[in-house]
Amino acid sequence: MDSSEQGSSVSSTDVASGGNLPPGLTEEEAEEMQVELTKVEDEIQTLRQVLVAKERHAAELKRRLGISPLSEIKQNFTKGWHEVQCSNAYMRTSQTLGDLNRRVTSSNLYLTASSTLEEIGRSNAYKRTQETLSQAGHMTSAAFSSMGSTIRNQFGEMRNSPSFKTFEDKVENMKDKVMGRSNGESDHSPTSNNTPF
Repeated sequence: MDSSEQGSSVSSTDVASGGNLPPGLTEEEAEEMQVELTKVEDEIQTLRQVLVAKERHAAELKRRLGISPLSEIKQNFTKGWHEVQCSNAYMRTSQTLGDLNRRVTSSNLYLTASSTLEEIGRSNAYKRTQETLSQAGHMTSAAFSSMGSTIRNQFGEMRNSPSFKTFEDKVENMKDKVMGRSNGESDHSPTSNNTPF
């Protein structure tokens, strides 16, 4: 272990008690340094307490002013975004992108493509295709609606059928047997059918 490692491994109580002094340091110097260290540590603790008190006071003032943490974050974000927009890099990038956009939109290729798309939009074939797809959509919607009504009607008819009523009576009878009769019902109730499934 070298002398710097020895100095770092010496505790403040060892120095104060006079044991294991780092090389080149007298006991008197060690005691002075220990007193100074104690003062500095006390000052640090006092500064921490003052900082905590100041933070509490600032938080109370913000609360009384109606400044919430969310609004504070929002304000910091707005300020940061403004600083970004004012930066030289952002301004140069914005200018470069603007120049690029102007070049592209004024190029023959862009103008030709734009013109071609407009012509396609005005063409009879496009209009007929659009109308056909619209009609197909309406017909599909009507078919699904009709199918839903038919299914609903079929279930209604099935519910009123004698076989469903018999099934329903058997389920009710089975439920009564499993759950037990309530309210003094007799075996001769009109819906009761004593035959098991």
